[in-house]
Amino acid sequence: MIQTATFHISELESMKKYPENLFFIGKEELLEKKKISIIGSRKPNLYARDKTYELAKKLSSRGVCIVSGGAIGIDAIAHKSAGTDNTIMVAATGLDKRYPAINKNIIADIETEGLVLSQFEEGSPSTRYNFVLRNELVVALGEVLIVTYADLNSGSMRSVEYALKMGKEIYVLAHRIGESEATNKLLKEGKAKAIYDIDSFINEFVGKEVIGTTKSDAFLEFCKLSPSYDEALAKYPSRVFEAELSGQIEIKNGLCKLLY
Repeated sequence: MIQTATFHISELESMKKYPENLFFIGKEELLEKKKISIIGSRKPNLYARDKTYELAKKLSSRGVCIVSGGAIGIDAIAHKSAGTDNTIMVAATGLDKRYPAINKNIIADIETEGLVLSQFEEGSPSTRYNFVLRNELVVALGEVLIVTYADLNSGSMRSVEYALKMGKEIYVLAHRIGESEATNKLLKEGKAKAIYDIDSFINEFVGKEVIGTTKSDAFLEFCKLSPSYDEALAKYPSRVFEAELSGQIEIKNGLCKLLY
């Protein structure tokens, strides 16, 4: 059920203008947790997918709530890897829509187990300006911003601009020359710090004490066994197609292969 937020979110004071309205579905208590925003390209390479998965999963297992924008690619991987009970999705539409449609199942799960936020009233479409406002809110909610893959002149770089204005630290993965050129540019300009070791980064950010856990994804654990396509489809009929499109698995020689 869509609700109007009557509570104040202190993190949003860092925005240029505190949202006039804020709507939500799910568990608002997630806002009280330690939070990190993870964003990136809709078409990341395999390395970025793998490290985003590892990063979000390990952060979530240490009690950190993962914030992202619900898009395909890095956003979806971050949400799923964190577990739908420990993630906040910020929508660029009214909450009567589940956008993008390809992620409708994961969005439905986050509504039930996590938290979905929006500044936009029911019926609001996915306009370009709405995405800009969504990105600002995503950045504001996290203590730091992590960009795991981004091209030059991408929407992710607009989010980086917000983070710089808010005085938030920005972290990126270390990429090879010619890949993720925007994040490499940030490193060259001294505007971001590189994550060379995920465990070391998490220990520095959270400390060594385990402060929470997140449930594993049974479907992804199943795919680690490289089951046949027919077996996977019979056991998880609603997940196979979605996971293939979002880049979590590939179907090759009749088998489901986990990509990260």
